[in-house]
Order: sequence, then C-alpha cells, then structure tokens
Amino acid sequence: MDSTAKLIELFKEFPGIGPRQAKRFVYFLLTRPNGYASELSKLIGEVKSHVVCCDTCFRFFARNGNPVTTCPVCRDEKRDGKTLMIVSHDVDFENIEKTGSYNGYYFILGGTVPILEKNPEKRIRQKDLLELIEKKVARGTLATEGLSEIIIALNYNPEGENTLTYLSQILRPLAEKHNIKISTLGRGLSTGTELEYSDSDTIKNALKNRQ
Repeated sequence: MDSTAKLIELFKEFPGIGPRQAKRFVYFLLTRPNGYASELSKLIGEVKSHVVCCDTCFRFFARNGNPVTTCPVCRDEKRDGKTLMIVSHDVDFENIEKTGSYNGYYFILGGTVPILEKNPEKRIRQKDLLELIEKKVARGTLATEGLSEIIIALNYNPEGENTLTYLSQILRPLAEKHNIKISTLGRGLSTGTELEYSDSDTIKNALKNRQ
C-alpha cells in the first residue's frame, strides 16, 4: 500500500467520512503547496501536545502552558453547581455553551450506545460518570447547595434515544438515593435532530422546556 492509499485509509477513520470524501481530502492536499502540508502537520502536532482531556468532565481543552488537568469550566466556582448536563461529545458542549442559556457543569460521555449493543458500558464513560456524581455529591463541590438535577442532553435520533434510556436506568438508583431530578431536553428539538447542528434559539427553547 503506497502513502496515498494509507492516507485515504486514515481519513476514512474520521467520523462521517467515507471512501469518496477521504480521497477528495488526499487529492486536495496534493494540489496544495508544500508549505500547506507542513503547516497542517505542525498544527496537528501542536494540538496533540497542548490540548488535554479534563480529568473531571472529560472534554478537551487547551492548557496554554499551564500544568492544570481540570478545564476552566470545571474550575469555575461561580457556575450553578445544582445542575450537571450530560452530552455525547465536545461539539455538543460547545454548541450549548455558546448559547449562554446554561450555567451549570458538564460531563462528556465520549459516545453513545447503539441499539442492540451488548456491552453498552464500553461505549460510554459510564464508570467515570457514576464516580463523578458520587464524589461531587459527597464533597458538595458542585455547589454549596449540592447537586439537584442531571440534564441528559443527547441527539433526538434512535441512538440518542437508546442512550437516554440506558442512562436513565443506571442513574435512577443514584438519583433516588440523593434526591436528584433527571431531566431531558424538551420541546424545541425535533425527532432526528443533532445538537451539533442546532441553532442557539432551538437549544435555548429545549433547555427552557426540559422535562
């Protein structure tokens, strides 16, 4: 396999990218000046060196030279500690955060649970989520008043609905034990909608009307 074919195979591993799109990426790179490919390679290396995964919510963030392992959002004591929002990916966090309509904390699942999945705990950060809830409730560090609501904010598609059902089941014992409400995004998001592509007003309405 030559370098072109290897690069196509690598691009095919990107989310939502098929063989045809992967080939287009490669041929696009071949038409660019040498400096373009060098700059791209350099930036990829810098991203891997400077961006780390938060040890609390598990989203990626730039440390900017600081030795911290917890992201600015999780370190912000002014945020509403009574709420914890669960989202699938970093892009969902970014889309919700930019609306300015939510001021609590987050947890990034790192994926979803496909329908008929036999080992759902391996597809998401289930253990880390349960440990975070127990730890934060015990320490009272999500807020002085304590955690009172978990918002499950997932895509309105079959895989998202399946993940919602699974999360509701595993979180119910903790919620009942600590008197925590479990809510989901309400009207505003239609069936089949992905948070990544939802506009700010739609997300605001969905948060406002959560159930």
